[in-house]
Amino acid sequence: MSQSVLLTIARASIEEVLQGQNSINRSELLEHYPILREPMATQITLYLGNKVRGVSKTQILTRSLLEDIIYNAKAAAFQDEDFDPLVTSEYLHATIQLTIFSPDGELSHQSEPIVKE
Repeated sequence: MSQSVLLTIARASIEEVLQGQNSINRSELLEHYPILREPMATQITLYLGNKVRGVSKTQILTRSLLEDIIYNAKAAAFQDEDFDPLVTSEYLHATIQLTIFSPDGELSHQSEPIVKE
């Protein structure tokens, strides 16, 4: 599975909240990428420029990779107590860093902002 699929899931998770509608087709993702069913911990870090804008990290492994990405993306954007909830204008310029903590080690992927400055 490519890193772009994982980052797309993270972006879509935030968009669901901003747009007020569910758009992630979980069953289709799980059918095409069975590894998303595996329990894995993640961390999502949002950046605006070079500054952290929100972070959420799994402390106790309880969710599948798919559900953990969705949960941490939303939590980083809207529930980090150090920041106000993310607004659309910030989201468009945000970079998302996704770190996966797997039995084989740590993997990190980073997106580009939707709108480049």
